[in-house]
Amino acid sequence: MFIPKYTITNRILRGIGIIEAAREIIIHAPLVPAWEAKFRKEAIERTVHHGTHLEGNPLSSEEVRDVLEGQEVIARDRDIQEIINYRNVLKFIEGVYTQIGTSGNYSFTIETILEMHKLTTEKILPPENSGKFRIRQVVIKNTKTGQVSYTPPPAVEVPYLVEDLVNWINSDEAKQIHPIIKAGIIHYELARIHPFVDGNGRVARSVATLILFLDGYDIRKFFSFEEYFDENPMQYYLTLQAVSNQLVLDTHERDLTPWLEYFIEGVAIELNRVKEKVQRISVDARIKDKLGEQLMLNERQMMIMEYIHRHKGLSNKEFRKIFPDYSDDTVLRELKFLRQKGLVKKAGGTKKAVYVLK
Repeated sequence: MFIPKYTITNRILRGIGIIEAAREIIIHAPLVPAWEAKFRKEAIERTVHHGTHLEGNPLSSEEVRDVLEGQEVIARDRDIQEIINYRNVLKFIEGVYTQIGTSGNYSFTIETILEMHKLTTEKILPPENSGKFRIRQVVIKNTKTGQVSYTPPPAVEVPYLVEDLVNWINSDEAKQIHPIIKAGIIHYELARIHPFVDGNGRVARSVATLILFLDGYDIRKFFSFEEYFDENPMQYYLTLQAVSNQLVLDTHERDLTPWLEYFIEGVAIELNRVKEKVQRISVDARIKDKLGEQLMLNERQMMIMEYIHRHKGLSNKEFRKIFPDYSDDTVLRELKFLRQKGLVKKAGGTKKAVYVLK
């Protein structure tokens, strides 16, 4: 049976601490429904864009957004289909999550993995390869140099290795592991086994996401750890391969610690980003309580409100701290809007003016 080997290091503990603190704030942040929906939509767009870009899809974030919204985009059919497919995988995850919930009493199946691969590769791979384990040996190599960087297990071993992993996912031992660590282990092991001829990375990340959701870590569906991986894809692949290429007699002797440190740090960075944005957006809920109505603020207006809320005021000379890329006139226009809405007032003279909450 698959038994992961790893050590809980200070780096892992620090990452888990950041994740738990951010998760608590995100879950309990008071958001009006319009912002909640917008945040989830953006998380889907980021997941699809970075999840496919990481695998070589050249479409920009704007083009991905257009594809998801049904608009025409001039690009290769395959590239567009990858976007559509990954969105369908996320819909599948949502459906499984809605059906099973977060009780923890789920029984994960090989069929679920195969269905996720089928959705990932629809109209990209031939039907005999889509949703089916590979039946031939594959290698991972540098496309420029031709150098082989990793050789996955033989095809004949794939069904048994995946079955071992699924049995572990459903085991009592796995249920006792922190969901983020568990998701990292699953991501690594599927990437190591490389059970398909194509689409392995997307399936590994999708399965890890689904398990996170089922273990109660959907975190309002606001996050996308693919963005962190896509920021430095070389580090992502090298970290995976460094663990997989460890010289050990038994594959169970591979030490997953370096990968888990990297994976957990990435989730911590992503959730910290989400936390900071949620804290700004939650200003909108406080405004609703104050005005008795929902008022949709733009990003700059929310940043102003959050800065004033934290620092008890905003002076003219502090504009540059929070808006280095905007002119004073732009900031003053946003402040004028907030004053007109009765949210901010101006105190002091023209040169020493300070804007405070009203």
